[in-house]
Amino acid sequence: MTHHIIGKLLQGRYQIVQSLGAGVFGQTYIAVDVDYPENPKCVVKQIKVSSCESDYLDMLRLMFLTETETLKLLGSHQQIPEFIACFEENERFYLVQELIEGHPLTGELPIDQHWGCLWSEREVVEFLIDVLGILEFVHSQGVIHCDIKPENLIRRTSDTYGNDKALRKLVLIDFGSIQSIDFGIGAELPIYRIPVTSLGYIPPEQFIGQTQPNSDIYALGMIAIQALTGLEPLQLKADPYTNEIFWRSQNTPVNDYLAAVLSQMIRYNYQDRFQSAGEVLRILKQIIWETEPSQILETDDKFPLEVAIEDNNSPNPVSGKSSPLFTGMKVGLAANSLLMGFGVYSLVNTAPAYSETDTLYQAKKEYQTGDLQEAIALAKSIPSYSNVYPEAQATIEEWQQQWQVAAQQHQIAQIAFHESRWSDVLHAAAKVPDILYWQSRTDKLVQKAYVNIEVQTQDLLAKAYERATEKDFSTALQYLRQIPKESSAGALVQDKLAEYNRKRQIRAAYFLQKAYKKASIGDFNRAVKFLRNIPQDTLVYAQAQIKLNEYTQKQRVLADNQKVASVKRINSSIPKNSATRIEYFQGVNYLQEVNIR
Repeated sequence: MTHHIIGKLLQGRYQIVQSLGAGVFGQTYIAVDVDYPENPKCVVKQIKVSSCESDYLDMLRLMFLTETETLKLLGSHQQIPEFIACFEENERFYLVQELIEGHPLTGELPIDQHWGCLWSEREVVEFLIDVLGILEFVHSQGVIHCDIKPENLIRRTSDTYGNDKALRKLVLIDFGSIQSIDFGIGAELPIYRIPVTSLGYIPPEQFIGQTQPNSDIYALGMIAIQALTGLEPLQLKADPYTNEIFWRSQNTPVNDYLAAVLSQMIRYNYQDRFQSAGEVLRILKQIIWETEPSQILETDDKFPLEVAIEDNNSPNPVSGKSSPLFTGMKVGLAANSLLMGFGVYSLVNTAPAYSETDTLYQAKKEYQTGDLQEAIALAKSIPSYSNVYPEAQATIEEWQQQWQVAAQQHQIAQIAFHESRWSDVLHAAAKVPDILYWQSRTDKLVQKAYVNIEVQTQDLLAKAYERATEKDFSTALQYLRQIPKESSAGALVQDKLAEYNRKRQIRAAYFLQKAYKKASIGDFNRAVKFLRNIPQDTLVYAQAQIKLNEYTQKQRVLADNQKVASVKRINSSIPKNSATRIEYFQGVNYLQEVNIR
């Protein structure tokens, strides 16, 4: 199949020049855009079609249009390939995206602790911060990537400044496996459908169709561990009882704090992991902030600031400032960094007790998952002497306001959906506050609204095209103006609006010129017909109305003159001694026999 398409010109524009490989969802190629003089390269993905049945193709077509809308949004991020176009040709679906010049992350990772250099802790943290920033954006768009692996992270060549790798950004590619965040219960992921390069990075829940946003975090954590240890995920062993992965050994000198972050990222149960990319980002950035100006993330064997896992039997647990997720952590002071240590220690002692911070954190989780009353009850349980009490009280008030707004907007979206007002569904959904419970409910309406918008768009476009072929551009424009602005065909609609309006103006001017010509030879009947075909909202309409009045009057005069002449002809044929004559009453417009004696 691949060799048949090499050299082929798609859409009369994209010429396939090279195959990049096949995946579960289709084939990927490099193409050149022949519409531009410099023939820039791009990536063309041919979506896999497993049936030619019309119902299947219709369903796939709607899904394709919906998913490309998501890819357009994702492509607005500077570290995600830009969306260029999508189209259907010969019952095949194609996606065109920006080609990222660079090399995959696989070329930078150590192999088996023998090939390549193990990464320093600083390099790992910088890598995590870079990619987590991308994932935070991706998840904010309601999307899970589902295939985070070294091959899908490209070190972009265009960012090169000298040989400093840190200045070259990573770009996340291949969104062919994306799922909505509210995917929930779905089809299981068979092992035979998974590319070999993805094995080890895919978390357990993804195999049973329960993919979560932090499934991407799991995969990213496995890459970071590979960078530190030189071991690929499938080389790591797991605890037979807990299924947790053993990755840290005596040969892996890594700071306890960073180790705890990585272990939290790859927990077997997704509920025990970090719940969002933003949480991990905040903690990692805090490491950098707390360690300046000592810059403990250099390639030293140990951080000056040591963080150890607390003994659960300790009677006086000391809580860290970083995050309630670090249950049981305490800060120890390095002997060679007393000043830095005391500075951090003072921050720790003024921080709220872990139980109170955890209570507020748990309240926020309840709020996001939809239990407002439980969330408020937990927040209210925080005592007034706690440092987090003011935040808890402010949060309660904010929750109550946002919840009311969310419920109202969701109801508005539901009513609009049932009344088939698809654009209003999207407008209401955009006003729903950042509450996962309400957003997930509204997102289902939004997805269906987008599908219906595309169906409506195709119907209106077909009607517009039909009227345009009949040169009825006014009606064609009316159909185009009914197409919702949220449609994926927005650019096409704008082009057709401009085209049909231009053609209508030309046709109106043509009718006016034809009217002039007919009037010049006295054919006012035809002239009036041409003028009455000129639409109201055209540039020559006012001039046409003036001529229409003028030619209508001349039409009447001419008609009157023709009737008078006709009467004269009739009377001239009547003998002079006849008892009757025909008279024409001008202005009354009827003929009558009269007695002339």
